[in-house]
Amino acid sequence: MAYARVVSAHRAPQRPPIRIAPGDAVTLGERDTDWPQFVWTTRADGLGGWVPAALFDAARGPATALQVYDTRELDADAGELLALQHELADWWWARNARGDSGWIPARVLAPATDAGAAP
Repeated sequence: MAYARVVSAHRAPQRPPIRIAPGDAVTLGERDTDWPQFVWTTRADGLGGWVPAALFDAARGPATALQVYDTRELDADAGELLALQHELADWWWARNARGDSGWIPARVLAPATDAGAAP
């Protein structure tokens, strides 16, 4: 398992995370200006979130999800050590020492040279 230190604090947005599963029908909107790999995705229940565009069978409008994805982000403070599980679209799914998991942008992480107190 890889580890990284948080070099700049990250806070999750103040909207509820959404989860999609293969076969879910969604509506795709605009691309994110900071993260162009992500598209605003609205589920049938009206909840929306940013999801990597590569996880759908269309680029815009009505689409079907091809993979499971959870938009949950991980709050992290500078200096915190995280266990990295997998990367997608320049974000890492990571776990902290408290056992919380979620996405965190790669640009706020630096490879850890030591895994002391690893989560």
